Amino acid sequence: MAAAADSSKPARAAVLPARPLLLALPFLSLLLLLYVYSTSSRPVLSATAVAASTTTTTVVPLTPSPPTPHIRMRRSRYASYDDYLRHQLNKTLDPRLRRVWATRDWQRKVDAFARLFTGLRDEGLLSTTSRALCVGARLGQEVAALRQVGVRDALGIDLAPAPPLVARGDFHNQPFDNDTFDFEFSNVFDHALYPDRFAAEVERTLRPGGVAVLHVAVHRRGDKYSANDLLDVRGLVGLFPRCDVVRVSKVDAFGLDTEVILRKKRPSSRRRRRRRRL
Repeated sequence: MAAAADSSKPARAAVLPARPLLLALPFLSLLLLLYVYSTSSRPVLSATAVAASTTTTTVVPLTPSPPTPHIRMRRSRYASYDDYLRHQLNKTLDPRLRRVWATRDWQRKVDAFARLFTGLRDEGLLSTTSRALCVGARLGQEVAALRQVGVRDALGIDLAPAPPLVARGDFHNQPFDNDTFDFEFSNVFDHALYPDRFAAEVERTLRPGGVAVLHVAVHRRGDKYSANDLLDVRGLVGLFPRCDVVRVSKVDAFGLDTEVILRKKRPSSRRRRRRRRL
């Protein structure tokens, strides 16, 4: 009879061959690099791709913007950023308002915007070759007017899309690359919960030399959907450090009384030389 195995001896540990592990290391490193790249890189979205996109709006945390005496905020009415978005969509998706915007208001607003854009084109602030964006465009009257005056590469963004003129997009986090547009127009600054972020996104997506035209109400309280009240136009201009002021003038634009035209600064020759050396 064979002797019983000595139970006091420790079991022999399984030894994996080292060569297969060494061969697998380059492959594992490649997978790790691909994972890091895919989670950190910003997607490149063209205007056409955004127009067809059905992605949800990026969540922006409800944190204070830098305070300014020239802008009065109304944040206390919102419990969260999602609450703010729901409140804004209540107006954008209101069936009665959408019927008005699409019928009685449609041609009146398209004609008014077309006169505005024609004047800007005649001043050299807009051209038929411009790539243009309308921020907070609702059903897209501004976009239709741009295309009517010959600016074919024009698109709008809003929380609720209205194809083919308006794609889904949050003006606090525009779904476009840096330096994408030659021209941007907006008349919804008072709806910005974060005025500094609204302005930073316009500056980011404008090309150097590009023009931004903003229609705002100064010293006039907006409607119940406004998130801020502009008390002095300096509060708006101060949010655009990368832009020069072209003109500030009075307008009569659907309840808004002031037009601010800004041009994004071009890099200085010194900065361009430094970039080339890098």
